[in-house]
Amino acid sequence: MKIKNKEALEKLQKKLSKEFSKFETLVAICGGTGCRGSKAQKIVAAFKKEIKSRKLGKKVVVKETGCHGFCEKGPLVVIRPENIFYQEVNEEHVTDIIEKTILNKEILEDLLFEIIHEGQKKAKKKKAKKKNDEKRNLVIKEDDVPFYKNQVRTVFGQNGYIDPKCIEDYISYKGYTALAKVLTEMEPEEVISEVEKSRLRGRGGGGFPAGRKWRSCRNAAGEKKYVVCNADEGDPGAYMDRSILEGNPHSVIEGMLIAAFAIGSKDGYVYVRAEYPLAVENLAFAIDEARNWGLLGENILGTGFTFDIKISIGGGAFVCGESTALMLSIEGKVGEPRTKHIHTVESGLYDLPTNLNNVETWANVPLIINRGSDWYSKIGTETSKGTKLFSLVGNVVNTGLVEVPMGVSLRKIIFDIGGGVPNGKKYKAVQTGGPSGGCIPESMLDLPVGFDELENAGSMMGSGGMIVMDEDTCMVDISRYFLSFLVEESCGKCTTCREGCFQLYNIVQRITEGKGKKGDIEQLEELSVTIKEASLCALGKSAPNPVLSTIKHFREEYEQHINERKCPAGVCKALFEYEVDSEVCTMCGICFKKCPSDAITWKKKEIAVIDKIACTKCGICFEVCKDDSILKV
Repeated sequence: MKIKNKEALEKLQKKLSKEFSKFETLVAICGGTGCRGSKAQKIVAAFKKEIKSRKLGKKVVVKETGCHGFCEKGPLVVIRPENIFYQEVNEEHVTDIIEKTILNKEILEDLLFEIIHEGQKKAKKKKAKKKNDEKRNLVIKEDDVPFYKNQVRTVFGQNGYIDPKCIEDYISYKGYTALAKVLTEMEPEEVISEVEKSRLRGRGGGGFPAGRKWRSCRNAAGEKKYVVCNADEGDPGAYMDRSILEGNPHSVIEGMLIAAFAIGSKDGYVYVRAEYPLAVENLAFAIDEARNWGLLGENILGTGFTFDIKISIGGGAFVCGESTALMLSIEGKVGEPRTKHIHTVESGLYDLPTNLNNVETWANVPLIINRGSDWYSKIGTETSKGTKLFSLVGNVVNTGLVEVPMGVSLRKIIFDIGGGVPNGKKYKAVQTGGPSGGCIPESMLDLPVGFDELENAGSMMGSGGMIVMDEDTCMVDISRYFLSFLVEESCGKCTTCREGCFQLYNIVQRITEGKGKKGDIEQLEELSVTIKEASLCALGKSAPNPVLSTIKHFREEYEQHINERKCPAGVCKALFEYEVDSEVCTMCGICFKKCPSDAITWKKKEIAVIDKIACTKCGICFEVCKDDSILKV
């Protein structure tokens, strides 16, 4: 069907809301990539089969939604409207959920989230299940789970409610209302002014004011203009943009439509990496739906406005996340950055004015139009407005996607939402902003998260990656790891990035191998400054951040590696050896049995001995030892 005008859209929204309200229960099952990897689709199929067999189709609706964010505990099932939160669900639980929870309002305690305070052990958790033991701290409702309770989910919130392959779902939650408002009540200048007043900054990493970019593009001379969505999310551990495209693609489409009206564009592209098959699938489906319903294409909502979107799939080059390289890739050319004396808003895709923003930026636009710039600008800090999505990964209890207002401290994100560092380990650092970001130490945990605050701390916002590290992390090795990634991903166009990053990597690699020498740290600092100042694009300019930030905050680790030939964290294999603590060893022999290189000798009632020459330092003995008698020395 075609929605011919604003009134028809409003009428449809009311009709759909009424139809959905007839269902007594909504079973929302996370269908993001993570939960799909844990067989969420089989859970969806099992629910539908059971509901059909019980003839509950008029009372209960099952929806495979996008990612709910709490990836650590998937597959996730939420029973609405009560918002009963079940975690780690499998097919065997389906019958009980329907029989006990949906039909008889009983709670399945074994599927609930349990708050375990720091210091509690798994053994205590198992013991608490027994009768007459202390009461377990179980959470029933989704909003009461600490992971969700401490978030403000304005952009990501709809992911847990709508089916990304059902445009009716998006419309029922007032989807495309912002577009209708813009096309029938506002002039392009008003739209740009509203975005400017909101002080929305691009979420792709640069943090450039979106409204200013839109105005420049509108004012640029050109017979044709393009609107482009950057979905080339390549940071290790980051998947915010992927999850928005998978779970709520229409929010991105609507944001692009609004921008196209504002700047005078008829053509749009979404550049998405090939490694995101589900995002590509759901986005393509949503684009087709929007066209079929008259919300994309010609004469949208009967206003005469025309705009359409094509998908361009990238090959996975990290540098193609950079604006000019991305546009060359869309054109079918080698993705290389160009000098910035000419801006893409003036000469971008096919040398024509182009407005580029990333997925999360576009998803913010309908919210700003619907709720107003005043509402939006009240969220966040003075220079960083709105909320921000982060992928919280690494050595943290609750990994997943987190949406918080700008200005929230790192401590609140890592400890209140993330649950802190697991296994009683100490927090050491967090890297923000992807492989080119910096590492922020414990002394700066109360740093408010914002574009300028992170940059001043020697890191960056980037697209929103956040990797937590514990006390067993070697910061020199971390620097080496991210440099290895950046060396591989440098396009090689400019000498400072191509050769400079390679030399940084070689020096740090030498240090981790116990071959560091006096002056290496100073050489790393000097070389880093040159690379930052002389590189062509943001990849090179930010590549030294891991080196500079780890030297700044963990210089003593570099010095120990160089001067003492020691790795305090016991990570760099050349700088430690495994040894059996004879006072602790219980002579169980498990290290001997598990050693793959036959480097351990042991007899019953004797202490094991490690042959340091034969030992490959695989770490298996260290992992399997139950009495912690294997030492790194």
